[in-house]
Amino acid sequence: MDLPERRRCDCGVQGAAARARAEISRFAADSAASGRPVPASVREAALLVASEMVTNAVRHTRGPCTLELAWAHGGLDIDVTDTSPHPPSARPPDLTGGGGFGWPLVNLLASQVAVRPAAGGGKTVHAHVPGAE
Repeated sequence: MDLPERRRCDCGVQGAAARARAEISRFAADSAASGRPVPASVREAALLVASEMVTNAVRHTRGPCTLELAWAHGGLDIDVTDTSPHPPSARPPDLTGGGGFGWPLVNLLASQVAVRPAAGGGKTVHAHVPGAE
């Protein structure tokens, strides 16, 4: 089996975070089957990062989002594209269940986080989870 270098998934809106987690799991399993096992710590960090990024895209924008995964620079690149041009921003955590924990978590687990305009409008949020190569 060839090593998966890049993968794209249309996450839609309903069940988007679950779809993103499933795609990360498949990507890691395909890599392991190709002789490139992904350390559990990298897989778990990628699951959290992708889930949070996709959840933010669905919660704070209109329309679907896409998830792209790629091996790069000693780790896993995670890109989530959505329909809003506005970048994510940190806000005080709401201990009553209103959120505010996801963006700080993404920034903690990823060694690089960036936001860039997406072709055709919207934005792409990029995170690099180190340690997968």
